[in-house]
Amino acid sequence: MPAAPTAPELCAPDWRTQELLLLSQVVRAIGKSLAPETVLREMLHLMSELLGLNRGRIVLIDGLDLTAPVPRRRGDAFGTASIRYAYGLTRDEAARGRYRPGEGVTGRVLATSQPAVVQDVDAEPAFLFRAVARARLPPETVAFIALPIEVDGQTIGVLACHRIRSRQRQLADDVAVLQILATLAGQLLQLQQHVAARTRTLEERNALLTRALESAAARYGIVGTSPALLHALGELERVSSATASVLLLGESGTGKELFARALHLASPRRDAPFVKVNCAAIPETLFESELFGHEKGAFTGAHAARAGWFEQADRGTIFLDEVGELPLAMQTKLLRTLQEGTIVRLGGQREIPVDVRLVAATNRELEHEVAAGRFRRDLYYRLNVIPIRLPALRERREDVATLALHFLSRANQAHQRNVHLAPAALERLAAHDWPGNIRELGNVIERLVLLAEHPTVTAADLARFLPAAPPPAVAAQAPPPTAAASPIVRDYLRRDSHSAQELAAALARHGGNQSRAAQSLGLTPRQFAYRWRKLQPPRA
Repeated sequence: MPAAPTAPELCAPDWRTQELLLLSQVVRAIGKSLAPETVLREMLHLMSELLGLNRGRIVLIDGLDLTAPVPRRRGDAFGTASIRYAYGLTRDEAARGRYRPGEGVTGRVLATSQPAVVQDVDAEPAFLFRAVARARLPPETVAFIALPIEVDGQTIGVLACHRIRSRQRQLADDVAVLQILATLAGQLLQLQQHVAARTRTLEERNALLTRALESAAARYGIVGTSPALLHALGELERVSSATASVLLLGESGTGKELFARALHLASPRRDAPFVKVNCAAIPETLFESELFGHEKGAFTGAHAARAGWFEQADRGTIFLDEVGELPLAMQTKLLRTLQEGTIVRLGGQREIPVDVRLVAATNRELEHEVAAGRFRRDLYYRLNVIPIRLPALRERREDVATLALHFLSRANQAHQRNVHLAPAALERLAAHDWPGNIRELGNVIERLVLLAEHPTVTAADLARFLPAAPPPAVAAQAPPPTAAASPIVRDYLRRDSHSAQELAAALARHGGNQSRAAQSLGLTPRQFAYRWRKLQPPRA
């Protein structure tokens, strides 16, 4: 019969179970966090608690940047190394653990990349007792184990610990476990290096892309570096080489024409014509002639044939601004041109091929126009192949100061003035909502340059140029202001803000003078003329 187990054997821990528990807990810690300071300290703690490997420390070369590739070195080609992570050492003890190449057991492991197993620290002349004095160690025979930690084939540190020599566990078993832990520590540090290098590469690439977008913005004359603007510019750059139609969406005054021109300049068609057509400024009776041209004798006054805007834009880009203003009849003819790539001049029979990239813009909700029957659904789908939304100025407040200074410089040069904006004034401009967007900001800056009473405009001075509050909903019902009470800043009004009767009454009050009539209604002469022309019945 086998002999009964002795008392010490009954009390001995199950070392294999302890080893597996240690390794599983270390792997679990790595799964929770890849931060070396978290995982390595937990590793040293578990070495002590589960295997009795006490005063564990991880020594790393001083000045080593683990966010960059580890430099190649030969032998002892490093300055000093010190304890970076420890368990069971006081702060002072850890601080004393500094080693030169080849100095002591730890320095020798670093210099030679060979593990060291000291059976008895008292019998080893190279053992320094630098971190922990001999008096602080147990009176029994103490062993010391030190193994190299490698990253990318280079020894960058040492995993070391103390161990009571006389234990019911083989020293070789502890060395085997420590070799696994040293390998894990090296892989963790190498992973941190790769993540840091990847992060640095991505940051550099993002910086390059941002600079490229910023330079693209400067090249196209688009001012600003806000994320919303750069996103729209990025979309523009990505579709610039395509031939599909682009629909620029956004509020009035967000710079649609500038973006359309930028799309043209970024495309292979940059050397061909860029033709801009403001659909809101063309009388309904002239749409076909303006867009598609006419033959001689097509109508009264057509003394010669004329190429329309589509022909003039051949091999280039045509920009249809305010495309929502197109009458339904013209929408049909535009759709046919886009589908077939040909036009027929007014009064003509011959189909003329045209190669044109169409960019359209609107501040209307075309989906609502389609639902109301005012815009053809099939044309909407044809235009909306690549929609790009331009951000309102309130969505890119970080660009307001840059834009304001840009407009200020331009206005000063144009009017030979030397007006400046105080920092508080720039902050006040950035806080404004700008319902008229960039166009409104440019107009305010120009008026400011012309009307400022002092060379430096303060936030208090700026107040008279900005509306104090949005106009009330009943503003159109209020009596028209007199010329003397006309505000410096006119509110932005819809194009149908005044009826034909209101315009005619204002003209009658001012003896047919459109400028005075416009001023009495709070309009510019151009706004008045546009509304007056739009509301007149078509000529027979």
